[in-house]
Amino acid sequence: MLENILFFFAHNPLLMLFAVVALGYPISKIRIAGASFGIASILFAGIALGALVMAPGLDPGLKKDISKEMKLVYELGLAVFVYGMGLSISHSFWAAFSREGMKKNAVVLLVMLTSTALVVVLAKAMGFNARYAAGLLTGSFTNMPALAGVIERVKSLGAGPVELAQPTVASAIAYPIGVLVPMVIILLSSKVFRVDLRAEADGLKDYQAGHQKLEVWTVRVTRPEAESLTKREIRAAGRFQVVFGRVLRKAELLLPGPEFRLKLDDLVTVVGSPDDLAQVQALIGERSHVELDRDQSALDATRVFVSNGAVVGVPLGRLDLVNQHQAIITRVRRGDLWFVPDGDTVLELGDRVRVTTRRDNIEAIEAFFGDSYRDLSEVSFLTFAMGLAAGLALGQLPIPLGHGIVFKLGFAGGPLAVALILGRFHRIGPLVWNFPYSANHTIRQFGLVLFAAGIGVISGEGFRAIVSKDASVLPLFLGAAFLVCFVADSLTMLLGHKLFGIPLNIMFGILAGTHTQPVVLGYANHHTGNDLPNVGFATVYPLATILKIVLAQVLLALIP
Repeated sequence: MLENILFFFAHNPLLMLFAVVALGYPISKIRIAGASFGIASILFAGIALGALVMAPGLDPGLKKDISKEMKLVYELGLAVFVYGMGLSISHSFWAAFSREGMKKNAVVLLVMLTSTALVVVLAKAMGFNARYAAGLLTGSFTNMPALAGVIERVKSLGAGPVELAQPTVASAIAYPIGVLVPMVIILLSSKVFRVDLRAEADGLKDYQAGHQKLEVWTVRVTRPEAESLTKREIRAAGRFQVVFGRVLRKAELLLPGPEFRLKLDDLVTVVGSPDDLAQVQALIGERSHVELDRDQSALDATRVFVSNGAVVGVPLGRLDLVNQHQAIITRVRRGDLWFVPDGDTVLELGDRVRVTTRRDNIEAIEAFFGDSYRDLSEVSFLTFAMGLAAGLALGQLPIPLGHGIVFKLGFAGGPLAVALILGRFHRIGPLVWNFPYSANHTIRQFGLVLFAAGIGVISGEGFRAIVSKDASVLPLFLGAAFLVCFVADSLTMLLGHKLFGIPLNIMFGILAGTHTQPVVLGYANHHTGNDLPNVGFATVYPLATILKIVLAQVLLALIP
């Protein structure tokens, strides 16, 4: 019975592909001690089913056909995943070049270089070849795009099934360690460094912009000095992340522009975090019991979806909504996060904005921003195809590194580099490069699922051959992965917190970002009880991904 099923799968590779997904995905949702393996479970399922289907007795021609089809699947999945990821993290990537961002990314750079050197030492001490070593690095830091880069490089060297499977096997064995060790380090760090995480978080006002719950206060202007300041100057006085909404002045409701000046006895609605609102209140007056935001007699508030490409990629200051459209955006929701915008904020497709305007102007505002669910559900495949094609072309360009070493960005690095650049500019003329948050997330997940399933099936035959030949590789890789992760994660915390003075709440996100591991980030958020780790994660994630893609392939040249 089992042989018939496996034979059926062998003759229907596409069916086998989605059988792998169906087997692995439920396992990815199982949580043990708060952790799960996520998409890696599909990789494990692919290896297992591939080992059974690609049996020694299977026709070699059929094996070749299966491998050829799965190669196309995983290359497609990888390219789609990294391109979508690059677009989504481009803002964080370019923001990382600020002074604070450079400090955080310096930690990642030093840790990754040290970890690569440690893998070289372990490989020589334990007798691992370059393919095992590269897989050990990618698995210890749980990065599939880096693994894909290694596999692509190994294939270009004309490797056979066993050699091709070696980095995948090493990565699959090391992967659980790369998830569990940083979680243990997070658990121990607050005790080792004797830090009260809640007290530390309360003092990190500058880091929490956009990560706190937003409230709306009505404030009465009672301080004479407030009359000398414009709305823009009040925001700048304390670097407040707030938005001034409607103003009630002598029974007249007004919409304040950037240069609007308050007057004594004005009532003004202010949107922001509780900490910022309290400081704004202290600067201009006192909180009023009047709920001005509920007054809909002349002005009203509406929530609108951004689906009009014409407003995407343009800073809000240039849109000049108050003067041109008699409206103010008081908050923006992107993904699961609400934040208050400023003049430099750039809207993206799929953003949900809360707009205050005249009641008779609501329909015009909805038309201006689009507010179309249908448009949001339709990805621009023209720009998607153009960007992805450019990335794949860039990935095939040979880059000489000296001493006869030629490096290619490949199916992972090429699309990622192009996406980071296009995402930075948002649009070129009428072409909008970003696409809605929900669509981006779905495309990325689908791409990653295809990659994990495809590469798992291809590696199944080699995995069976490796384990049947020498099962001792399993404990060896587990031990090596533990050592690499423990040294890397301990060094991350020491460099970041003790040397650079980065708060521990932020460091937990940097640690998760170094592993490019959302599961670790989720654990960090749960452990701290706040969203501050997200700041560190978003800052270092792009560089960590690129470094792993490059360093894993460098290992192939460093080790015989």
